[in-house]
Amino acid sequence: MTNGPLDGITVVEIGGFIAGPFAGQLLGDYGARVIKIEPPDGDPIRSWGVLENGQSLWWPSLARNKESIVLDLRQEGDRALAADLFRQVDVVIENFAPGRLASWGLDYESVAEDNPRLVMVHVSGFGQTGPRAADRGFGSVAEAMSGLRALAGYPDRPPVRAGVSLGDELAGLFAVNGTLAALYERDRSGHGQEVDVALYESAFALTESLISDWELGGVTRTRTGSTLPGVAPSNVYTSADGHEVLIAANSDGLYRRLCEAMEREELKSDDRFSTHQARGRNAAELDEIIQRWASALAVERLEARLDEYRIPRGRIYTPEDIVGDEQYAARDMIVRMPVPGYTEPVPMPNVVPKFSRSPGAVRSPGVELGRHTEAVRREFAREFRQAD
Repeated sequence: MTNGPLDGITVVEIGGFIAGPFAGQLLGDYGARVIKIEPPDGDPIRSWGVLENGQSLWWPSLARNKESIVLDLRQEGDRALAADLFRQVDVVIENFAPGRLASWGLDYESVAEDNPRLVMVHVSGFGQTGPRAADRGFGSVAEAMSGLRALAGYPDRPPVRAGVSLGDELAGLFAVNGTLAALYERDRSGHGQEVDVALYESAFALTESLISDWELGGVTRTRTGSTLPGVAPSNVYTSADGHEVLIAANSDGLYRRLCEAMEREELKSDDRFSTHQARGRNAAELDEIIQRWASALAVERLEARLDEYRIPRGRIYTPEDIVGDEQYAARDMIVRMPVPGYTEPVPMPNVVPKFSRSPGAVRSPGVELGRHTEAVRREFAREFRQAD
């Protein structure tokens, strides 16, 4: 196998914005054939974010490895083609409001009789059931309801968000997990199934012991800035030349090595910091000590010192730092794709993870709207198959 571990799997992606398309992107990265159904005016992401010549610089990445077909699902003929597709492919990923596919006669029950091996993945704000199932839900709402936003930021300020669509992309990852698990189970049972992914649940799944801390431990976790309660030292420190570096020395062995790196051997046995629990209680005081040391060193000297003592560290990177980093380069983590209509090849993250025997690949960037409509119609539409 040379075309990725999902070579031979055909996926239909239907729906816009982020969560469903991100799941489709990942499946395409792993070698699946992904046919993206777009409305006549295209996926809104085509014109989101930073633009070049009216085109999104994100779109070539989010829509990579996909065929684009245009269907107006308000029209009976286009609904018929969608149904023909659903009856012949392995996976359908959709992120409409619950009930929308059923209103078009494209729900799982309507097509699974002819395609019992179909895996249909639903991605929505609140899932297919429950009192809020019909409500609109974006990734930001999911982050708010999951508890993640309550933990993000500083205690004396309102909650903050990450600078990316985290809630949507988490849901996309769980959609891929569910797809792969359902395909694996299908190989044993011979039957497909529906996979129900809710954005808020995908974010909630990352909250670790948030609920048990409250329900059993009597602790309500709150915003703590750039640190985690009880975990120290693990914070961002500023070098003499103004660079911010995260230093993570929050185990006993790492802490002792950090003391050696700072030439502060006496801190190893200091009762305030000698154990994990003590460091957690006195994290602010320990951070001040580390910051005084870091602020006396230029960043390259600081990083060299940390590396000498094998202390985990990472500079807070800008895009310029990422592009110039030798680790990114060594693993080919940035791929640049020529795209019609763009003046330069468009850079984007390469495939994650890396496979030793059946690597994924960015085979093509996002294409112009509807490029594959007629080819897909001739391949899948019942009228053409009957003629053949």
